[in-house]
Amino acid sequence: MANYFRDRIEFPILLASLALVAAGLVSVYSATFDARMAELFAKQVVAAGVGVFLLIVASLLPLRTLQLISIPAYFLSLLSLVTVLLIGKQVSGSTSWFNLGPMSVQPSEFAKIATILALASYLQQSDVSLQKTKDLLIAGAIIGAPVLLVLKQPDTGTALTFVGMFIPVLYWGGAKPFTLVALIAPGVVAVTALLGPTPFLIGIIALGILIFITKQNWITAAVVFSIVVFVGISVQSIHDNLRPYQQKRIATFLDPSADPLGAGYNVLQSKVAIGSGGLLGKGFLKGTQTRLNFIPAQWTDFIFTVPGEEFGMLGATIVLILFMVLLFRGIRIATTVKNSYGSFVAVGIVGIFATHIFVNIGMALGLVPVIGVPLPFLSYGGSALLANMIMIGLLLNLYANRKEY
Repeated sequence: MANYFRDRIEFPILLASLALVAAGLVSVYSATFDARMAELFAKQVVAAGVGVFLLIVASLLPLRTLQLISIPAYFLSLLSLVTVLLIGKQVSGSTSWFNLGPMSVQPSEFAKIATILALASYLQQSDVSLQKTKDLLIAGAIIGAPVLLVLKQPDTGTALTFVGMFIPVLYWGGAKPFTLVALIAPGVVAVTALLGPTPFLIGIIALGILIFITKQNWITAAVVFSIVVFVGISVQSIHDNLRPYQQKRIATFLDPSADPLGAGYNVLQSKVAIGSGGLLGKGFLKGTQTRLNFIPAQWTDFIFTVPGEEFGMLGATIVLILFMVLLFRGIRIATTVKNSYGSFVAVGIVGIFATHIFVNIGMALGLVPVIGVPLPFLSYGGSALLANMIMIGLLLNLYANRKEY
């Protein structure tokens, strides 16, 4: 019996995810304790309970059934993204939520899962190859539709997580190295353009070398390189037409200390909180930055500061180790599952988790712009927690059925 459970249940992922949920509840409780927002903690507890139920359902769903519902679920998710633009509730400038009385639902969180399933369903077909331009464009359309709808809300952070899922899936599906470089290059050169002339020049030279090393022919390479240069040159003009809050976020990313009481405030206070935790932390409910509410809405984007301040480097390291367990075991599932559909789903899920983890912790440390990406399992948010638990359930499902073709 013990061998049966070991063969059917991926215990490292299950235990790591449950430990992260527990850490999240502790962190949300601490972050809301003195903010007179106890109802947020209560809602998160309810979401965790429902999430465990959804995890079990997702882990037990027959793999064939999952494949059958992939495309319908995808189109239903697109419909929800269109509907939320029409009748959704606006919060902090983004129309991303359905208001359902005492609770709100963010459909884009579930659209990520549906998009993974649809993309995997398409790519697993024997006659589909990412070496073919037509198939690559169709895959791009599958990911592009929800991205455009999410950007319309506007929610740049969530749109980024779709892209963070797409690139690993393309790599896993055998896309040409040139294709991956061509997709990544415009974003890289756009960032270097904001850093100044010297970083921009270095970025152009480095990307130019990569483009020509991985090229299939000179004409295509020249076209892509021209586009990359054009993007870099155009960035400043695009920057000038962004909304003021978006410009502030970019400026804060480049130099948080330039506006310590404005756009850079959260980032600076976040770094202070994490740095002040020392090795073992200040103790549960004893973090001064947290207790004195120096970080507004700390329970969302900056939740990583709570374990960092109250449990120190040790607590933050444990959280990071648990995340690494999820990512590496998820990759292991992708390499061992026998059917290509399951393999693509596993890679997509790992890509989403990795993007969330890197971007959110990067925000807390001042390494990336503050773009509203929650930390999986820890940040407050019922929709995100439910979606995360469903994805863990899917990974457990794939592990249990890894020998099925």
